[in-house]
Amino acid sequence: TTWTVAIIDGSQSTLEKRAGAVELIVSSIRPAGFVRESFAGRTAHRLTPARVTALLDFVRQSVAELGVPGVGVALMDHGQIVYEGGVGTREMGKAGPVDAHTLFMIASNTKSMSTLLLAKLVDEGKLRWNEPVVEAYPSFRLGSQATTREVLIRHLVCACTGLPSKDFEWSFTTTATTPASQTFKLLADTKPTSAFGEVFQYSNLMAAAAGYIAAHLVYPEREVGAAYDAAMQEKIFDPLGMRDTTLSMARALGDANHASPHGKGVDGMLRLASLDIAYAVLPFRPQGSVWSSAHDMILYVQNELTAGVLPTGRRLVSTKNLLERRRRGVVVGEDQWYGMGLVEDATWGVSFIDHGGDIPGYHSDFFVIPSAQVGAVILTNSENGYAMTRPFIRRLFEILYDGHEEAWDDLKAKAERMEAERVDLRRRLIIPPAPADRTQLAPAYTSPELGKLTVDRDGDAVRIHADAFSSAIAARHNEDGTTSFVPLEPGLDWLEFEAGTNGGARTLITGDSQHTYTFTEIPMAAPQ
Repeated sequence: TTWTVAIIDGSQSTLEKRAGAVELIVSSIRPAGFVRESFAGRTAHRLTPARVTALLDFVRQSVAELGVPGVGVALMDHGQIVYEGGVGTREMGKAGPVDAHTLFMIASNTKSMSTLLLAKLVDEGKLRWNEPVVEAYPSFRLGSQATTREVLIRHLVCACTGLPSKDFEWSFTTTATTPASQTFKLLADTKPTSAFGEVFQYSNLMAAAAGYIAAHLVYPEREVGAAYDAAMQEKIFDPLGMRDTTLSMARALGDANHASPHGKGVDGMLRLASLDIAYAVLPFRPQGSVWSSAHDMILYVQNELTAGVLPTGRRLVSTKNLLERRRRGVVVGEDQWYGMGLVEDATWGVSFIDHGGDIPGYHSDFFVIPSAQVGAVILTNSENGYAMTRPFIRRLFEILYDGHEEAWDDLKAKAERMEAERVDLRRRLIIPPAPADRTQLAPAYTSPELGKLTVDRDGDAVRIHADAFSSAIAARHNEDGTTSFVPLEPGLDWLEFEAGTNGGARTLITGDSQHTYTFTEIPMAAPQ
């Protein structure tokens, strides 16, 4: 009957920079007398067939509650795969079931694979964790000379350098011909917005640079994208037996056993989602372009559980350097720390290692519980899939340690909140934009950073096109009297464009909390 409300008074920019600190505060607020459940000191049960069934039942209930077409799942207990398979279908309306070898895009789960490559190179003497990046890759530059000098190899994937997320440039401008070297050009223009080592700021571009620098040291004569593909195949995928796994979009989509991306529209209807952003990531692929299966990902988890020893007894990587990736770095919440492409979470008194992967239409996570010698993988093919991952690991802990049953209530609460947000968003959107709204849109715009944007009309419907994506749009009237245009394509709901004018030219303004970008109308050529 009692609520606690936390009101945060600050700018969006500060909130993003201090997200780890804010999460620490918010997650540690508890009612007086409440003691958070802890499994510290308890012995985990083995994952018997009955316990595996209980977890799969939870997955099936989650799929039904959230409207997720398909989920890949794999579980390991003391070196044995006790389950690998799936729930649901690869594509809505079609009969193809998800199985252990169904391919999903795993997005940012690629990052820890890139740091595993770094660990191997440290073993081989090609790198040192504390080596300045400019020594390993002399052309490396950031927008700050001081930060450039300060960054060591270990900092490339630590989310601790003070560099903010800067994803709009590649999200808007990437095309099929964009070279992988664009990673380094974008980083050279990126300035830190907080002190080095002070706060958690997640940078996809820095993670991409980490993979490419490692690959360059393996194949210095090759273009960095091709070098990364070859190095990952040779040093990570092949030794681990990850035969399904690929960095090739063509190979993944050419495999009949791949899961298609989905998302709910503002009308609440599930539909196929675009792969535009998935293609846009390709030039920056160490940050998130791997396709993998539940089967292959549990083999990857097994390597984490054995601290680098392969099933054959041969060592893939030294224990020291594998575990260096897990060293506690910046705080991301109460009892949560970011390492190098890996998170340690001790929320329930027993530490587990994980990392999520999120890209439009696909959400995934893998979990390693070293003290229990248990690992798990969950791969989903829907925008709503992100709501499953945290309840999934909570349910696994409940099953392993006889915990209080909280996972289902957590998942239902997320589902209800997501639906309430969708209904509220739909209430505020005008689909298609009204005639008065459409007059605020020019046929074409340009931005110095994000390139060209064009607007097409088909009757009353309006579409917006960037180099990297395209979407129908809706209008929204804001409380301050302005009008914004919002993409309707599933997975692009993080974008909005506020209409305005500047010197008589129409503008569209967009951006994240730390960057603002202005598209300015391109004057139409006068008739000859």
